[in-house]
Amino acid sequence: MKGILNKANLSVFENEFTNIFDKLDKLTISIENIEWMDKQGVEALAALHNESIIKNKELSIIGMGCKELYEHFRTDMSTKITAETAA
Repeated sequence: MKGILNKANLSVFENEFTNIFDKLDKLTISIENIEWMDKQGVEALAALHNESIIKNKELSIIGMGCKELYEHFRTDMSTKITAETAA
């Protein structure tokens, strides 16, 4: 992937990856060339990640591209760890 992933072009992403885990057991996405991602773009990748877990498939997101995505998953993991610690 490269460029910008946002609400305006999200349909292209969704068309490309809809039901991808019905076809593949493993998927690697490089975000090295993603310049920027809005909330909808981050949510689309998070949804793809969740789908991979539900379908017991392997998704790898690689590259040092987009800080918005890293912040989303870092916040999500911190929330889960805090919740698990409190339980």
